[in-house]
Amino acid sequence: MAMTKIGDVRAKSADELNTMLLDLRKEQFNLRFQRATGQLEALSRIRQVRRDIARVKTIIGERSRAAATKA
Repeated sequence: MAMTKIGDVRAKSADELNTMLLDLRKEQFNLRFQRATGQLEALSRIRQVRRDIARVKTIIGERSRAAATKA
């Protein structure tokens, strides 16, 4: 799985973003577990997942701030 582009993240609905965030956090946990047990080969994937999580959280935050501003 390649890094997620910001345009792809912005196109998703709130439910899709929450599902994506949950999946990324599960993957991050599994990668950390694999690294700890010495089974992880693609160390760069940890960084990709961490940044994808940040992208998703950024969009969620932007949307919640925009909604708060409108209210």
